[in-house]
Amino acid sequence: MAAVQETVRPPTGHPPWWRRGPVVVGIVVLILSAELILGWHALAGALTQLRAPRWGWVLGAVAAEIASMGTYARMQRALLRGAGTKVSVRKHVATAYAAHSLSATLPGGPVFSTSFNFQQLRRFGASAAVASWCIALSGVLSTGALIVIGAAGGILTRNSGGWHSLVGYGVAALVIAFGVRLLAEHPHWLDKPVRLLLGGVNRVRRRPRGHGQDALLSFVEQLRAIRVHPASFGTAVVLALLNWLFDALCLWMCCVAVGAPGINATKLVIAYCAGMAAASLPIVPGGLGVVDGALILGLVAGGLPSSFAVAAVVLYRLVSFGFIIGAGWLVWLVIRARSRAVASPSSA
Repeated sequence: MAAVQETVRPPTGHPPWWRRGPVVVGIVVLILSAELILGWHALAGALTQLRAPRWGWVLGAVAAEIASMGTYARMQRALLRGAGTKVSVRKHVATAYAAHSLSATLPGGPVFSTSFNFQQLRRFGASAAVASWCIALSGVLSTGALIVIGAAGGILTRNSGGWHSLVGYGVAALVIAFGVRLLAEHPHWLDKPVRLLLGGVNRVRRRPRGHGQDALLSFVEQLRAIRVHPASFGTAVVLALLNWLFDALCLWMCCVAVGAPGINATKLVIAYCAGMAAASLPIVPGGLGVVDGALILGLVAGGLPSSFAVAAVVLYRLVSFGFIIGAGWLVWLVIRARSRAVASPSSA
């Protein structure tokens, strides 16, 4: 079992992430400063609301966020179990927390998170092909679930009766997910395109045309061995939807906790989806300022007073970012310490 790598070498020609740190910090400071200046009146009102929140609803928001993380971990477990690798829920949940923290807080976090997730799945006994397939399909299912939820919210908000649009989004998401699954079952369909692509890359890099083909063919052979049971795949789809719905429920509970009046569930879902779409833009770690602004604007557009919207988003971010990220880093430290302990006798 390999130990967790202590350092990650950046690609040649690009500055390492720690040298880009001052630039990232500067961007964060500018965004937050602009938000403070433009929204000072709303922020003052939000601080008043946050002084005495309804603690029962705050605890409910924490429970909803924990459930959201748990469903994501179980989604990945269902895919891995369907591919023949059985791992305990506890290990999957720990990996989900640690990987999420790496992704949300480090510059270039998704790269570190994917690498960590891949290493953990390999330690669980999955082959390189199964681990790569599981991570890729998890991302596809998660993105597709968010699109479907956003489309459902948009249709319910318009009250246009356009259920065919929702069905269209759902079918498109399922087609993409089943397409990835089908390619995993018939990877030989990609042999010719991938060989042509590899030949072009080798030509640019001035390498022999067949360079890397042995490793590629070995990877394809591993993909051919993947067979996922339809029940496991269906369970993963449902869990992908629940992952986002529990997170949106956390936001709703935060709105109730600060006493926000007249919360419209469908408009809250639209605001939530807009915030999560903003989170996909890796401008600053954790989407600080960007996600908050998108959520606040969405809630205000949905009819919430600005002071209540700011208070609800601040509380939501304290739960979903502060609490979950803090727990994730603690889990990462535990995983790292255990990996070192296992690696030390081997190296000795």
